[in-house]
Order: sequence, then C-alpha cells, then structure tokens
Amino acid sequence: MEVSNFFAERAGLETTPIRWKEEKARGLGYVDAETGLATEYMAIYDALMAAERVQEKEWEKLCYFEGCLPIEELARRGYDTLRFGCMKPVGLRDPRTGKIPYAVVQLRCENLRADSYNLVGFQNHLKYGEQARVLRLIPGLENAKFLRYGQIHRNTYINAPRVLTDTLNLRDHPSIYFAGQISGVEGYTESIATGLLAGLYSATAAQGAGATPVPRETALGSLVNYITQADVKHFQPANITFDLLVPLEEELRKKIRDKKERHRLQCERSLAAFDNWWHSAAIPTTLSS
Repeated sequence: MEVSNFFAERAGLETTPIRWKEEKARGLGYVDAETGLATEYMAIYDALMAAERVQEKEWEKLCYFEGCLPIEELARRGYDTLRFGCMKPVGLRDPRTGKIPYAVVQLRCENLRADSYNLVGFQNHLKYGEQARVLRLIPGLENAKFLRYGQIHRNTYINAPRVLTDTLNLRDHPSIYFAGQISGVEGYTESIATGLLAGLYSATAAQGAGATPVPRETALGSLVNYITQADVKHFQPANITFDLLVPLEEELRKKIRDKKERHRLQCERSLAAFDNWWHSAAIPTTLSS
C-alpha cells in the first residue's frame, strides 16, 4: 500500500512561522513551516498518536511500502522518528535567530500559479476531519485551507524474482515484458528507466537479435538484479540505493573511510560500465516495418 499527500491553498499560509524560498531550478518554491519549540512538536506528536485512522476492511491487508510510510505509522515507531524523517530540521536555520528549529515541515509548490502547496512526506491514512485537526497544529497552518486530503491506494506488482528474467521478460512467455511499478521498482526515475530498458530489449528481440542485459555494475543493472534475484517469499518493491550497487572491494573500503568518496567511486564505475554496455550492445535505433 502507498499513501498520497494532501494539498493546501497558499492564501491560508501567510503567517509568521512560514518562510518562503525560491527554488530557481523549477521556478517554483518551497516553504518551511517551523516548529521552533519542543512543546509545539509534542502537541503535534500527541495529536497524531490519538488521531482516528480510516479503518481497514476485512479483505484488506495494509502492508505499507517502507519508503512511503504514513506519518501516524512513523509516529508510532518512536517519539523522534518524524524529526529524523519528514520533519527533519538538519541544514535549515531560522534567519531570525540563526538557530536550527526543533522540527520543520516542507511545503512544495504544485503549480505555476503558486497558489497550492503539497506537504512533503506528510502522507497519512487518517480520517479527513482528523487530518485537518492535527495539521492545523503546525505553526503557520492554523488557518490553512486544504484542497485535497491524504488517502491510501494499492500498488499491484508481480513477484518479479519468480517470473522475470534479467531482460525484463517473462520466463514462461518471453514475448511479454514488464517495467515500472508493476515490475517491483519504486520511483518515477526508476520506472522511466526500466520502461526504456524493456523497450530496448523488446525492440532487439523484434529484430531477431539476442538482448545483452545491462551490467550488474550499473545502477540500472543493480535494480534489475534486485527485482529478479530477490527472495521470492519476501519480495518487496525498491528504489535504487547505494546498497543495491556492487560494493567496493573490502581492501579499498578500508582504505577509503569517507563515505562520499566511496559513493563517488561506485558511481564512476557504474557510469563506465553503462557506457561500455551502451556502445557494445546491439541497441536498435530503428525498426524495419
């Protein structure tokens, strides 16, 4: 199961605790609603813990994706869990005091009119009235007008390690390819990338050639390796992470203590492997009619 965020109208957000910042890359903006005091955070936490959730049906099995947990589920995992997640204040300072706030809520502009904002990471499975009550405890959102409340939706995906090959086609029906969320990958970029890969493989097959799988050393190859080689009984969708990449040699890991440098080397190797594959594999550019 995944849950979606809710949206708030900008008109109700013009209060002192909110800071507006321009995000130049998109031409839109982000907002920080600060909870500068532990008492403010405690009030939000307590309200979340007591809030009434939407009751699951008898036939439902709520199995949340770990990368997209509802805020009430995060709160149940510990008092400070939210402060290390969607309310993480690290790297942000209040320009009025120079201090790091106790917690921060980030609001992302959702359109070019800049009149609606999405509360980043605040997906939840609470009843609508409870959502409004809890979230208006956040400084700056006391008078917020919510345009859409959060809700839950089901993701359907195949048991990829049981049925897919490393070229993203079915073991028993090789002419059928899968990619994107239904194949067990999470994230927009991952879905687009596997879709492109499946398209290349199928185009290669249509020309009567054998597809060369993208190398395991690449990020894309590591992701495909995960969804096709994971434990069949406990398979869960995943985003690409450094943990999925081929690790550096133990001797090199001991020599290089800086994590950023190790990650840089992993990326460097991954890109080199991808370039070699791209230039050496039989990648079709056109299909004959």
